[in-house]
Amino acid sequence: MSLKDFFLNDKFAALAGCELLDIRPGYATARMKVEQKHLNAAGGCQGGALFTLADFAFAAAVNSHGRVTVSVDSTIAIHKSVSTGWLYATATETLDHRKLPFCIVEIKDEEGRLIATFTGLAYRFPEDDPRNKVLPTL
Repeated sequence: MSLKDFFLNDKFAALAGCELLDIRPGYATARMKVEQKHLNAAGGCQGGALFTLADFAFAAAVNSHGRVTVSVDSTIAIHKSVSTGWLYATATETLDHRKLPFCIVEIKDEEGRLIATFTGLAYRFPEDDPRNKVLPTL
């Protein structure tokens, strides 16, 4: 099983329609097509849907080093409303710390316009932690 296949087990992201496109050390991209189920009462993509897409890309990027890594703090800033089309999340690990990696995720629409910015701090389990055995390598 590849690491990309491993993330097919993210049931909530799959339910939201998120798809992992690329994963490399410290980097990942994911996408989601905005559908009716993603819209809030005002007709825009619900903030939770945007967060889920960003968090999914974040998880892939920080787990790309072969050690289980979980979120400990994350925020999102929504810059523009969107109600249709594909959204792309690009996660870049800006600090590959042995314990506390930091990542920035940009969500853009099909035309490359910035929709949201997500930042995440994670905790990376020690190398000898048995949980790391579940994580395939790139």
